[in-house]
Amino acid sequence: MSMLALHHVSIITADLGKSLPFYRDVFGLTEIPRPNFPVGGAWLACGSLQVHLVVHPEGTFRKNPHIDRNDWHFAFRTDDFEGAVARLIALGFSEDLPQGDPKCLLVFRSGMAGFPQLYLHDPDLNVVEINGAP
Repeated sequence: MSMLALHHVSIITADLGKSLPFYRDVFGLTEIPRPNFPVGGAWLACGSLQVHLVVHPEGTFRKNPHIDRNDWHFAFRTDDFEGAVARLIALGFSEDLPQGDPKCLLVFRSGMAGFPQLYLHDPDLNVVEINGAP
């Protein structure tokens, strides 16, 4: 292989009506054209990469309502970490909510990674990270 680059992350959802607004409104991703596949879904632009939402209610979903940053997750990088925190707080997310609350945030402003990180759940309990990696 001469060159590899990440093209997209595919995320299964049981309810596109909940997941699409979440990724569009919380992260500001823009919906882009998607082929007419036999299963529902949506494609979203994320810089030069893409996030693909695929309706697959029979898929493997997390059942644990607690955010586990060591479990499977993917990360968005931002150059304005505190701005991302402020945006999430304006949308009703909070560091003060108990684990298991759908608007709970885990925020680590400094830590072993060497850059700030936060974690939250999407409507299907997928763990999503936002970080300020260089």
